[in-house]
Amino acid sequence: MAQHPARTTAAVLGAAAVGVLTWSTLIERRLFTLRRHTLPVLPESRTPVRVLQLSDLHLAPWQAQKVDWVRSLAELRPDLVVLTGDLMGHREALPALLHALRPVVEGTPTLFVHGSNDYYGPLFKNPLKYLVESSRRSTRTPDLDNAAITRGLTGLGAIDLNNSAAELTIRGTRFECLGLNDPHIRYDDVDRMRAAAARTFSETPSAGLGAAGAADGAAGAAEVAAAESASVRLGVVHAPYQEALGALLTAGSDVILAGHTHGGQVRVPGVGALTANCDLPTEQARGLSVWFDAHRAAFLNVSAGLGNSIYAPVRFACRPEASLLTLESA
Repeated sequence: MAQHPARTTAAVLGAAAVGVLTWSTLIERRLFTLRRHTLPVLPESRTPVRVLQLSDLHLAPWQAQKVDWVRSLAELRPDLVVLTGDLMGHREALPALLHALRPVVEGTPTLFVHGSNDYYGPLFKNPLKYLVESSRRSTRTPDLDNAAITRGLTGLGAIDLNNSAAELTIRGTRFECLGLNDPHIRYDDVDRMRAAAARTFSETPSAGLGAAGAADGAAGAAEVAAAESASVRLGVVHAPYQEALGALLTAGSDVILAGHTHGGQVRVPGVGALTANCDLPTEQARGLSVWFDAHRAAFLNVSAGLGNSIYAPVRFACRPEASLLTLESA
């Protein structure tokens, strides 16, 4: 006897739904991926600099596969590591987090900013509300020991860039680094960041100028000073809200790194992300794009991150990722 068409359709749809659910909850969210980009931002004739960006690990103590994959990234030997927040995914995750990061961070210049999940442990939330609105309120007392997280990261040699600034020289290029704490919970303080930048950034570096002047005279020293004073300005923030991106752009950033969006976490093939969980346009919720205003432009890399809340263990058409950015001369 022929099966009723409606029953056949229902059976096919049911099987597809089970397949999608199985893929997104058991398989794809463990398919860790390294996404690579090349950015022409260095001054002329400089040695390329490789930047490893890690974001949104949302690490829980039992996630050994994720820990092992992060540790394996040490084999890339990056020149700079940038951690863009939401590293914690459980109140007891700090030892596992430091174990995961140690071989990647130790001995390598590293910057970090915090995300809201580095202050607040995960709670169950209505997933539909995530699609409808982005809450920016701190409605409960922080229940993670953020000071211990900060001490753990700085103990590995990482630089705390929350509402702050730092200056690094990497492979002959001077990097002026600006960072904001998480705008998602309104912990960002642009004035503090600007004050730190004013204290930190030197107008003209002095290293090597005396030797050059002695060897080549005043003209040679001037050439060296001009070459070494050329720098790259790097902006770092967890949640890419437009106001925060605008502040980093106005401050002169050439490259801005952010996370938070999870790339939408569930993407529709052919459509893309349904939400960025902030006011960033959804077409910029993952990967490399350009952020600009009437006067300036900067490369913007938004990492889809390596994790998800333990209460929302799903990824679809959006593999967990780290980013390896090769900065080179234009």
